[in-house]
Amino acid sequence: MAIPGTGLAKGLAVTLRTMTKRSVTDQYPDALPALPPRSRGVIALFEENCTVCMLCARECPDWCIYIDSHKETTPAAAPGGRERSRNVLDRFAIDFSLCMYCGICIEVCPFDALFWSPEFEYAETDILELTHERDKLRDWMWTVPAPPALDPAAEEPKEIAAARKAADKLIAAQAQAEAQAQAEAQAQTEARPQAPTAIDPAADPATEGPSAPGEGDS
Repeated sequence: MAIPGTGLAKGLAVTLRTMTKRSVTDQYPDALPALPPRSRGVIALFEENCTVCMLCARECPDWCIYIDSHKETTPAAAPGGRERSRNVLDRFAIDFSLCMYCGICIEVCPFDALFWSPEFEYAETDILELTHERDKLRDWMWTVPAPPALDPAAEEPKEIAAARKAADKLIAAQAQAEAQAQAEAQAQTEARPQAPTAIDPAADPATEGPSAPGEGDS
């Protein structure tokens, strides 16, 4: 059975411990706060990776992402080929007066076009200014921190392992082809008939011409 007043005593104990500690005040904005590495400040756009799939806008629970695009026809790469159409991004805007920073848009983007930036100093006096267009979202991209380093004890990702295996096979095939080419060249050199060596007439008596008259007569 709980003793009456136990909760009050615990609360007063916390108050007494806090009263004896010196308060710490961050001198903002003269001293910027040390933010955690995965702080959710603002959403940055890397528009080169955006394919206008509209997945981020459809999954946003606040409907604060606005995307406009148009289609362009790309001519065939080879004669007789088929023309292709692609989506071209015209507008990408996020209304941060509605955004609740859930990060769903970043998680569902299949092409890594959206990133979290730790920047948080974008307050405005007009609520309409909190709708950031793609140019401003692209500027936030330069403030995105680099991804953390991988754990040295972690297993190698499957994608990197597959790429490394393919590269090793390619290097081995090239080395084998070079060795085979060298062996074939050496075999052709050994099978080629040797040209006869020229004989010096002065060194072989059998090749000397007839002697002059009077020579050798007794």
